[in-house]
Amino acid sequence: MRGGTVRFVLRRLAQLVPVVLAIAALNFVLAKLAPGDAADILAGQMGHATLEFTEQLRREFGLDLPILEQFLAYMGRTARLDLGISLIQQQPVVELIADRLPATLLLMVTALVLAIATGVALGVAAARRQGTWVDNLISVSALLVYATPAFWLGLMLIVFFSIRLDLLPSGGMMQIGVAQTAIGKVLDVARHLILPAATLGLFYAAVYARLMRASMLEVYGLDFITTARAKGLSEGTIAWTHALRNALLPVVTLAGMQVGHLLGGSVLIETVFGWPGLGRLVFDALVQRDLNLLLGILFVSSVVVVLVNLAVDLVYGLLDPRITHK
Repeated sequence: MRGGTVRFVLRRLAQLVPVVLAIAALNFVLAKLAPGDAADILAGQMGHATLEFTEQLRREFGLDLPILEQFLAYMGRTARLDLGISLIQQQPVVELIADRLPATLLLMVTALVLAIATGVALGVAAARRQGTWVDNLISVSALLVYATPAFWLGLMLIVFFSIRLDLLPSGGMMQIGVAQTAIGKVLDVARHLILPAATLGLFYAAVYARLMRASMLEVYGLDFITTARAKGLSEGTIAWTHALRNALLPVVTLAGMQVGHLLGGSVLIETVFGWPGLGRLVFDALVQRDLNLLLGILFVSSVVVVLVNLAVDLVYGLLDPRITHK
Protein backbone atom coordinates (compact mmCIF):
# COMPACT_ATOMS: atom_id res chain seq x y z
CA MET A 1 0.00 0.00 0.00
CA ARG A 2 1.45 3.34 -1.02
CA GLY A 3 2.26 6.07 1.52
CA GLY A 4 -0.50 8.34 0.22
CA THR A 5 -3.04 5.57 0.57
CA VAL A 6 -1.90 4.79 4.13
CA ARG A 7 -2.27 8.45 5.10
CA PHE A 8 -5.69 8.52 3.47
CA VAL A 9 -6.83 5.45 5.43
CA LEU A 10 -5.54 6.82 8.74
CA ARG A 11 -7.20 10.19 8.12
CA ARG A 12 -10.50 8.56 7.21
CA LEU A 13 -10.39 6.33 10.29
CA ALA A 14 -9.86 9.41 12.45
CA GLN A 15 -12.82 11.10 10.76
CA LEU A 16 -15.02 8.03 11.30
CA VAL A 17 -14.60 8.04 15.08
CA PRO A 18 -16.91 11.04 15.71
CA VAL A 19 -19.34 9.65 13.11
CA VAL A 20 -19.63 6.35 14.95
CA LEU A 21 -20.02 8.11 18.31
CA ALA A 22 -22.76 10.33 16.85
CA ILE A 23 -24.57 7.23 15.58
CA ALA A 24 -24.24 5.65 19.03
CA ALA A 25 -25.76 8.76 20.64
CA LEU A 26 -28.68 8.73 18.18
CA ASN A 27 -29.25 5.02 18.82
CA PHE A 28 -29.44 5.67 22.57
CA VAL A 29 -32.01 8.44 22.15
CA LEU A 30 -34.19 6.35 19.82
CA ALA A 31 -34.00 3.29 22.09
CA LYS A 32 -35.04 5.34 25.11
CA LEU A 33 -38.13 6.63 23.30
CA ALA A 34 -39.62 3.12 23.32
CA PRO A 35 -41.80 2.34 26.37
CA GLY A 36 -40.80 -0.17 29.04
CA ASP A 37 -37.41 -1.49 30.14
CA ALA A 38 -35.63 -4.71 31.09
CA ALA A 39 -36.92 -4.52 34.67
CA ASP A 40 -40.52 -4.60 33.44
CA ILE A 41 -39.74 -7.63 31.26
CA LEU A 42 -38.05 -9.56 34.07
CA ALA A 43 -40.86 -8.72 36.50
CA GLY A 44 -43.44 -9.80 33.92
CA GLN A 45 -41.67 -13.12 33.37
CA MET A 46 -41.89 -13.87 37.08
CA GLY A 47 -45.63 -13.29 37.02
CA HIS A 48 -45.94 -12.30 40.68
CA ALA A 49 -43.24 -9.66 41.04
CA THR A 50 -44.13 -6.69 43.22
CA LEU A 51 -43.68 -3.05 42.35
CA GLU A 52 -40.94 -2.85 44.98
CA PHE A 53 -39.04 -5.69 43.31
CA THR A 54 -39.33 -3.99 39.90
CA GLU A 55 -37.94 -0.76 41.35
CA GLN A 56 -35.10 -2.73 42.94
CA LEU A 57 -34.21 -4.18 39.54
CA ARG A 58 -34.21 -0.69 38.05
CA ARG A 59 -31.78 0.48 40.73
CA GLU A 60 -29.51 -2.51 40.12
CA PHE A 61 -29.51 -1.90 36.37
CA GLY A 62 -29.07 1.87 36.75
CA LEU A 63 -32.37 2.49 34.98
CA ASP A 64 -33.59 4.79 37.77
CA LEU A 65 -30.90 7.37 37.02
CA PRO A 66 -31.76 10.57 35.12
CA ILE A 67 -31.68 10.15 31.34
CA LEU A 68 -28.77 12.57 30.96
CA GLU A 69 -26.70 10.65 33.48
CA GLN A 70 -27.49 7.37 31.74
CA PHE A 71 -26.56 8.91 28.40
CA LEU A 72 -23.21 10.24 29.62
CA ALA A 73 -22.39 6.90 31.25
CA TYR A 74 -23.26 5.05 28.04
CA MET A 75 -21.22 7.38 25.83
CA GLY A 76 -18.26 7.10 28.19
CA ARG A 77 -18.37 3.30 28.02
CA THR A 78 -18.79 3.35 24.25
CA ALA A 79 -15.78 5.64 23.82
CA ARG A 80 -13.77 3.02 25.72
CA LEU A 81 -15.30 0.25 23.55
CA ASP A 82 -17.01 -1.15 26.63
CA LEU A 83 -20.44 -2.39 25.53
CA GLY A 84 -21.49 -3.43 29.04
CA ILE A 85 -23.40 -6.46 30.30
CA SER A 86 -26.65 -7.83 28.87
CA LEU A 87 -29.35 -6.98 31.40
CA ILE A 88 -31.37 -10.10 30.62
CA GLN A 89 -28.71 -12.73 29.84
CA GLN A 90 -26.15 -11.36 32.32
CA GLN A 91 -23.26 -11.92 29.93
CA PRO A 92 -20.85 -9.41 28.38
CA VAL A 93 -22.40 -7.92 25.27
CA VAL A 94 -19.08 -8.28 23.43
CA GLU A 95 -19.14 -12.05 23.97
CA LEU A 96 -22.75 -12.39 22.81
CA ILE A 97 -22.05 -10.38 19.65
CA ALA A 98 -18.74 -12.15 18.95
CA ASP A 99 -20.57 -15.48 19.09
CA ARG A 100 -23.14 -14.42 16.44
CA LEU A 101 -21.36 -11.84 14.28
CA PRO A 102 -19.26 -14.29 12.19
CA ALA A 103 -22.41 -16.08 10.97
CA THR A 104 -24.03 -12.78 9.96
CA LEU A 105 -20.88 -11.55 8.20
CA LEU A 106 -20.57 -14.87 6.36
CA LEU A 107 -24.16 -14.55 5.14
CA MET A 108 -23.74 -10.88 4.19
CA VAL A 109 -20.45 -11.29 2.32
CA THR A 110 -21.64 -14.37 0.44
CA ALA A 111 -24.91 -12.68 -0.54
CA LEU A 112 -23.10 -9.50 -1.61
CA VAL A 113 -20.53 -11.36 -3.72
CA LEU A 114 -23.31 -13.40 -5.31
CA ALA A 115 -25.39 -10.29 -5.98
CA ILE A 116 -22.54 -8.31 -7.54
CA ALA A 117 -21.25 -11.21 -9.66
CA THR A 118 -24.73 -12.14 -10.91
CA GLY A 119 -25.89 -8.56 -11.37
CA VAL A 120 -22.76 -7.51 -13.27
CA ALA A 121 -22.87 -10.56 -15.56
CA LEU A 122 -26.56 -10.08 -16.35
CA GLY A 123 -26.17 -6.32 -16.79
CA VAL A 124 -23.31 -6.72 -19.24
CA ALA A 125 -25.22 -9.41 -21.17
CA ALA A 126 -28.30 -7.18 -21.38
CA ALA A 127 -26.30 -4.16 -22.53
CA ARG A 128 -24.46 -6.12 -25.22
CA ARG A 129 -27.80 -7.37 -26.57
CA GLN A 130 -29.82 -4.19 -26.15
CA GLY A 131 -33.32 -4.48 -27.56
CA THR A 132 -33.18 -8.25 -28.10
CA TRP A 133 -35.13 -10.97 -26.31
CA VAL A 134 -32.14 -11.52 -24.00
CA ASP A 135 -32.26 -7.91 -22.86
CA ASN A 136 -36.03 -8.06 -22.38
CA LEU A 137 -35.86 -11.36 -20.46
CA ILE A 138 -33.16 -10.08 -18.08
CA SER A 139 -34.97 -6.78 -17.51
CA VAL A 140 -38.34 -8.40 -16.80
CA SER A 141 -36.80 -11.07 -14.55
CA ALA A 142 -34.89 -8.43 -12.59
CA LEU A 143 -38.07 -6.42 -12.13
CA LEU A 144 -40.00 -9.47 -10.89
CA VAL A 145 -37.30 -10.44 -8.39
CA TYR A 146 -37.01 -6.85 -7.18
CA ALA A 147 -40.77 -6.71 -6.56
CA THR A 148 -40.89 -10.04 -4.71
CA PRO A 149 -40.75 -9.88 -0.87
CA ALA A 150 -37.56 -11.51 0.39
CA PHE A 151 -39.30 -13.62 3.04
CA TRP A 152 -41.75 -15.04 0.46
CA LEU A 153 -38.91 -15.82 -1.93
CA GLY A 154 -37.08 -17.59 0.88
CA LEU A 155 -40.12 -19.68 1.76
CA MET A 156 -40.62 -20.66 -1.88
CA LEU A 157 -36.98 -21.72 -2.16
CA ILE A 158 -37.42 -23.85 0.96
CA VAL A 159 -40.55 -25.48 -0.48
CA PHE A 160 -38.88 -26.23 -3.82
CA PHE A 161 -35.30 -27.18 -2.92
CA SER A 162 -35.80 -28.58 0.59
CA ILE A 163 -39.26 -30.12 0.60
CA ARG A 164 -39.94 -31.12 -3.01
CA LEU A 165 -36.42 -31.94 -4.24
CA ASP A 166 -34.82 -32.63 -0.83
CA LEU A 167 -31.52 -31.24 -2.10
CA LEU A 168 -30.70 -28.57 0.46
CA PRO A 169 -31.33 -28.11 4.21
CA SER A 170 -34.19 -25.79 5.10
CA GLY A 171 -32.59 -24.08 8.07
CA GLY A 172 -29.77 -23.83 10.55
CA MET A 173 -26.06 -23.43 9.91
CA MET A 174 -24.83 -27.01 10.18
CA GLN A 175 -26.02 -30.50 10.90
CA ILE A 176 -26.05 -31.07 14.65
CA GLY A 177 -24.92 -34.27 16.31
CA VAL A 178 -22.93 -35.69 13.38
CA ALA A 179 -19.18 -36.08 13.68
CA GLN A 180 -17.45 -34.47 10.70
CA THR A 181 -13.95 -33.65 9.55
CA ALA A 182 -12.87 -30.04 9.10
CA ILE A 183 -13.56 -30.21 5.35
CA GLY A 184 -16.88 -31.90 6.04
CA LYS A 185 -17.91 -29.07 8.36
CA VAL A 186 -16.99 -26.44 5.76
CA LEU A 187 -19.01 -28.25 3.10
CA ASP A 188 -21.92 -28.68 5.52
CA VAL A 189 -21.97 -24.96 6.34
CA ALA A 190 -21.75 -24.19 2.61
CA ARG A 191 -24.82 -26.37 1.91
CA HIS A 192 -26.78 -24.61 4.65
CA LEU A 193 -25.61 -21.24 3.33
CA ILE A 194 -26.87 -21.65 -0.25
CA LEU A 195 -30.57 -20.89 0.29
CA PRO A 196 -30.29 -17.92 2.69
CA ALA A 197 -27.46 -16.34 0.67
CA ALA A 198 -29.39 -16.82 -2.57
CA THR A 199 -32.55 -15.33 -1.05
CA LEU A 200 -30.71 -12.28 0.25
CA GLY A 201 -28.51 -11.88 -2.80
CA LEU A 202 -31.15 -12.22 -5.53
CA PHE A 203 -32.88 -8.98 -4.56
CA TYR A 204 -29.64 -7.01 -4.84
CA ALA A 205 -28.61 -8.90 -7.98
CA ALA A 206 -31.76 -7.57 -9.65
CA VAL A 207 -30.85 -4.01 -8.63
CA TYR A 208 -27.25 -4.32 -9.80
CA ALA A 209 -28.30 -5.91 -13.11
CA ARG A 210 -30.49 -2.93 -13.97
CA LEU A 211 -27.83 -0.45 -12.83
CA MET A 212 -25.03 -2.27 -14.66
CA ARG A 213 -27.04 -2.34 -17.88
CA ALA A 214 -27.62 1.42 -17.74
CA SER A 215 -23.99 2.10 -16.82
CA MET A 216 -22.66 -0.08 -19.64
CA LEU A 217 -24.89 1.63 -22.21
CA GLU A 218 -23.60 5.01 -20.99
CA VAL A 219 -19.98 3.89 -21.25
CA TYR A 220 -20.62 2.47 -24.74
CA GLY A 221 -21.31 6.03 -25.89
CA LEU A 222 -17.90 7.37 -24.79
CA ASP A 223 -15.09 8.19 -27.21
CA PHE A 224 -12.61 5.54 -26.04
CA ILE A 225 -15.13 2.79 -26.86
CA THR A 226 -15.49 4.20 -30.39
CA THR A 227 -11.68 4.21 -30.67
CA ALA A 228 -11.51 0.58 -29.49
CA ARG A 229 -14.05 -0.45 -32.12
CA ALA A 230 -12.13 1.47 -34.79
CA LYS A 231 -9.06 -0.60 -33.88
CA GLY A 232 -11.02 -3.73 -34.72
CA LEU A 233 -11.34 -5.14 -31.19
CA SER A 234 -14.09 -7.69 -30.66
CA GLU A 235 -17.24 -6.72 -28.79
CA GLY A 236 -16.40 -9.19 -26.04
CA THR A 237 -12.98 -7.63 -25.50
CA ILE A 238 -14.48 -4.14 -25.52
CA ALA A 239 -17.16 -5.11 -23.00
CA TRP A 240 -15.10 -7.09 -20.48
CA THR A 241 -11.74 -5.33 -20.82
CA HIS A 242 -12.48 -1.68 -21.58
CA ALA A 243 -16.07 -0.86 -20.62
CA LEU A 244 -16.52 -3.05 -17.55
CA ARG A 245 -14.08 -1.27 -15.24
CA ASN A 246 -15.63 2.15 -15.87
CA ALA A 247 -19.18 0.83 -15.67
CA LEU A 248 -18.51 -0.85 -12.31
CA LEU A 249 -18.09 2.41 -10.39
CA PRO A 250 -21.84 3.08 -9.89
CA VAL A 251 -22.38 -0.55 -8.83
CA VAL A 252 -19.58 -0.34 -6.25
CA THR A 253 -21.01 2.95 -4.97
CA LEU A 254 -24.48 1.49 -4.55
CA ALA A 255 -23.12 -1.69 -2.94
CA GLY A 256 -21.30 0.38 -0.33
CA MET A 257 -24.39 2.43 0.40
CA GLN A 258 -26.56 -0.69 0.73
CA VAL A 259 -24.44 -2.50 3.30
CA GLY A 260 -26.61 -1.15 6.11
CA HIS A 261 -29.74 -2.23 4.27
CA LEU A 262 -28.13 -5.61 3.61
CA LEU A 263 -27.40 -6.00 7.31
CA GLY A 264 -31.02 -5.20 8.14
CA GLY A 265 -32.26 -7.62 5.49
CA SER A 266 -30.09 -10.38 6.89
CA VAL A 267 -32.06 -10.15 10.15
CA LEU A 268 -35.25 -11.17 8.31
CA ILE A 269 -33.51 -13.88 6.29
CA GLU A 270 -31.87 -15.30 9.42
CA THR A 271 -35.30 -15.58 11.00
CA VAL A 272 -36.77 -17.40 7.97
CA PHE A 273 -33.90 -19.88 7.71
CA GLY A 274 -33.01 -20.19 11.39
CA TRP A 275 -29.51 -18.88 10.64
CA PRO A 276 -27.71 -18.33 13.99
CA GLY A 277 -26.55 -14.78 13.38
CA LEU A 278 -27.34 -11.42 14.90
CA GLY A 279 -30.94 -11.54 13.66
CA ARG A 280 -32.38 -13.57 16.52
CA LEU A 281 -30.20 -11.68 18.98
CA VAL A 282 -31.60 -8.35 17.77
CA PHE A 283 -35.16 -9.67 17.98
CA ASP A 284 -34.66 -10.94 21.55
CA ALA A 285 -33.03 -7.67 22.61
CA LEU A 286 -35.98 -5.69 21.21
CA VAL A 287 -38.64 -7.88 22.79
CA GLN A 288 -36.88 -8.05 26.15
CA ARG A 289 -35.93 -4.35 26.12
CA ASP A 290 -32.31 -5.37 26.74
CA LEU A 291 -30.92 -1.90 26.08
CA ASN A 292 -27.23 -2.73 26.50
CA LEU A 293 -27.41 -5.65 24.08
CA LEU A 294 -29.48 -3.73 21.53
CA LEU A 295 -27.19 -0.70 21.60
CA GLY A 296 -24.13 -2.94 21.39
CA ILE A 297 -25.44 -4.65 18.25
CA LEU A 298 -26.32 -1.30 16.68
CA PHE A 299 -22.88 0.07 17.53
CA VAL A 300 -21.04 -2.89 15.99
CA SER A 301 -23.31 -2.70 12.93
CA SER A 302 -22.49 0.97 12.44
CA VAL A 303 -18.76 0.21 12.67
CA VAL A 304 -19.14 -2.48 10.00
CA VAL A 305 -21.01 -0.09 7.70
CA VAL A 306 -18.48 2.76 7.97
CA LEU A 307 -15.54 0.38 7.45
CA VAL A 308 -17.17 -1.05 4.33
CA ASN A 309 -17.65 2.45 2.96
CA LEU A 310 -13.95 3.10 3.58
CA ALA A 311 -13.16 -0.09 1.65
CA VAL A 312 -15.37 1.13 -1.20
CA ASP A 313 -13.30 4.33 -1.44
CA LEU A 314 -10.17 2.20 -1.77
CA VAL A 315 -11.76 0.03 -4.46
CA TYR A 316 -12.44 3.19 -6.49
CA GLY A 317 -8.68 3.66 -6.87
CA LEU A 318 -8.28 0.10 -8.14
CA LEU A 319 -11.06 0.45 -10.71
CA ASP A 320 -10.09 3.93 -11.91
CA PRO A 321 -6.38 4.90 -11.69
CA ARG A 322 -7.35 8.53 -12.16
CA ILE A 323 -8.80 8.51 -8.65
CA THR A 324 -6.02 9.17 -6.15
CA HIS A 325 -6.11 9.04 -2.36
CA LYS A 326 -4.36 11.99 -0.75
